[in-house]
Amino acid sequence: MAMAMTHHHNRESSVDKHLDTGKYVRYTAEQVEALERVYAECPKPSSLRRQQLIRECPILSNIEPKQIKVWFQNRRCREKQRKEASRLQTVNRKLTAMNKLLMEENDRLQKQVSQLVCENGYMRQQLHTVNASATDASCDSAVTTPQHSLRNANNPAGLLSIAEETLAEFLSKATGTAVNWVQMPGMKPGPDSVGIFAISQSCSGVAARACGLVSLEPTKIAEILKDRPSWFRDCRKLEVFTMFPAGNGGTIELVYTQMFAPTTLAPARDFWTLRYTTTLENGSLVVCERSLSGSGAGPSVASAAQFVRAEVLPSGYLIRPCEGGGSIIHIVDQLNLEAWSVPEVLRPLYESSKVIAQKMTIPALRYVRQISQETSGEVVYSLGRQPAVLRTFSQRLSRGFNEAINGFNEDGWSIMNCDGTEDVIIAINSSKSLSNSSNLSTGLSFLGGVLCAKASMLLQDVPPAVLVRFLREHRLEWADFNVDAYSAASLKAGTYAYPGMRPTSFTGSQIIMPLGQTVEHEELLEVIRLEGQSLTQEDAFLSRDIHLLQICSGIDDNAVGACSELVFAPIDEMFPDDAALLPSGFRIILLESKPDSSATNRTLDLTSSLEVGPATSQAAGDSPCQNARSVLTIAFQFPFDTNLQDNVLTMARQYVRSVISSVQRIAMAISPCGSSPTIGPKPSPGSPEALTLAHWICQSYSFHLGEELLKSESLGGDSVLKNLWQHQDAILCCSLKSVPVFIFANQAGLDMLETTLVALQDITLDKIFDESGRKALCSDFTKLMQQGFTHLLAGVCMSTMGRHVSYEQAVAWKVLAADANTVHCLAFSFINWSFV
Repeated sequence: MAMAMTHHHNRESSVDKHLDTGKYVRYTAEQVEALERVYAECPKPSSLRRQQLIRECPILSNIEPKQIKVWFQNRRCREKQRKEASRLQTVNRKLTAMNKLLMEENDRLQKQVSQLVCENGYMRQQLHTVNASATDASCDSAVTTPQHSLRNANNPAGLLSIAEETLAEFLSKATGTAVNWVQMPGMKPGPDSVGIFAISQSCSGVAARACGLVSLEPTKIAEILKDRPSWFRDCRKLEVFTMFPAGNGGTIELVYTQMFAPTTLAPARDFWTLRYTTTLENGSLVVCERSLSGSGAGPSVASAAQFVRAEVLPSGYLIRPCEGGGSIIHIVDQLNLEAWSVPEVLRPLYESSKVIAQKMTIPALRYVRQISQETSGEVVYSLGRQPAVLRTFSQRLSRGFNEAINGFNEDGWSIMNCDGTEDVIIAINSSKSLSNSSNLSTGLSFLGGVLCAKASMLLQDVPPAVLVRFLREHRLEWADFNVDAYSAASLKAGTYAYPGMRPTSFTGSQIIMPLGQTVEHEELLEVIRLEGQSLTQEDAFLSRDIHLLQICSGIDDNAVGACSELVFAPIDEMFPDDAALLPSGFRIILLESKPDSSATNRTLDLTSSLEVGPATSQAAGDSPCQNARSVLTIAFQFPFDTNLQDNVLTMARQYVRSVISSVQRIAMAISPCGSSPTIGPKPSPGSPEALTLAHWICQSYSFHLGEELLKSESLGGDSVLKNLWQHQDAILCCSLKSVPVFIFANQAGLDMLETTLVALQDITLDKIFDESGRKALCSDFTKLMQQGFTHLLAGVCMSTMGRHVSYEQAVAWKVLAADANTVHCLAFSFINWSFV
């Protein structure tokens, strides 16, 4: 007992001691207010600042500096806890809403399974009595839609009937089992996913669906989504011709919509639809839409002749408010794009629900989320620009590129006369149309106009993302900076400086300014600076850098995108908000061929007219990934003065052809079929893939000279190519044509010739030797062909930049193919070379 009392007494004395030292202090309201004022300015004041605070505020004079320090520590801790609690509440609300969405989706899937089981049982019973009437009855739902529309679309009451029918059909797709939805490939839902994405593989036309959570109110979301041209990059125009109320605060609109064609090989699409906006009894907001009739109806629009009328089957947006703010969105798109009207090779683009999901459905949800993040301040932008301004730049680049590809007469474009054999289409636009255009400033009115050189072609076995990444990161491989400089100077000065642009040296360097990106990082906006050094004193502006504004999309291998694009335009270095933009660039769309496709060897436009080499058609038949085809569309725009139109036309056609040639070579070089593209370089068209060629080079060297070219060849596998690529001697291979051209070089060979793997293929063997070198080679050539190899004495050759290169010795040998009976090419090894 005494011990307990003693312990109690000690505890009390301990408390008294702490009270004496002032650890537990009660602050008055005035003292707290004074401390809060300081905390607002500086949450973590220094020791000197705390002492100064006590001196400046007499009401704090009875409090020690140590106590002040503790108050600020506690205040920071409370602030941190408050923020964390708020964040967790927000996360909890989102998870609750997403959990509700997933549970509803699970219920819907269970109903779908039950329905399929019933249908399967019924089909088993009916299997022995199948008749044509049953088949016809199964198609009724697909064909009755336009019939109802034709019957009822003549009066408001009829339109209301169609609207209610559209609403019911849309809801049955959005939340019911009217469409057999399957998960979108590559878009697996999870805790961090943007939403749930699905496509249909069996319905009429093509269809896609998206569900997601967005931190915006339903009315705001509906307003954003109804303005389709702002987020759907393929939408050229949306006009509301008639609008009238439909009860319950709803509205019915008759809408005419135009869509751009993605390539030069197919006509564009337009739609004549009824759009119904209404609020359901449970408070959900719905915007649903369907085509009113076939191709005959709709407004008489001047440009409609260049379009194929397509059909919107009941589609739309269901927007449900969530407790605590935000909304759950269900998006459904179902279209019949009239695939019969495009070349057979392009039909996968018009028959794929996955493409509709990538182009329309997913971007709709992404865009709303983007606006939501910008509104909440989550997105940070550089150069002090508002989010909407930078977003407008990317939209204008994309729209200008689409307009160049499509070249509508209504926009002032007319195709130049050609005899049908031209691989590059040339279109001209008058200055009047440009100066009145909504997306270009009137500063272009002094120009004679704009010329566009464009073309589309098929590529085999090239992943679009890989090719666009290469085009973006290795501009020197395909671009002529003098042409970029010409476009920039013409826009800025209104004068045509070609060909005075030639004596200029450009070295590309990038300044990347990213656009605010959604979770998938699907698009990047950046400014590219080309650093220019004028080699003459005539043109003062040439000493300035050239700037390009550029958007790049579809470069992430893991992201699901409709296509990969690189679009750019010359821009003034001041980067004004209303800058005139003339976009040029590349678009690559993957064609997902059906397994039974018989068109794997078909080529379009350029591939048949350009000299690519015999491997193009052969590879298609032998390649294990021959169905991985894509369509590449290229369009470049050039401003010009009227009196120099012919000069610009010639320059544009030549330039675009050279770009096409470069892109084809790049595509062949990076094609992953056969070996991984990360191993090293790939040879040019007409050659085997790089790893095979590396083995042939080394084996032939050993066969002819009796020694190993690579000391570590015994390692085998991919290391052969790696070691050959990094070999200190310059190793080059040339073809056995009447005029031998180089088809492959290792890194030392490229360094010696001062060229690139792509440009290498424009160099002939005789160009690198001087007169005496050519004579020496000719005298040894017979020996080379007879015995299979020869040693060349020390000599001098020339790089592509005109520099002299000396070498102590050179070896030439025949490279034998795998069967050892066929000579594939000649190889040269320049030993101990150096610039003179």
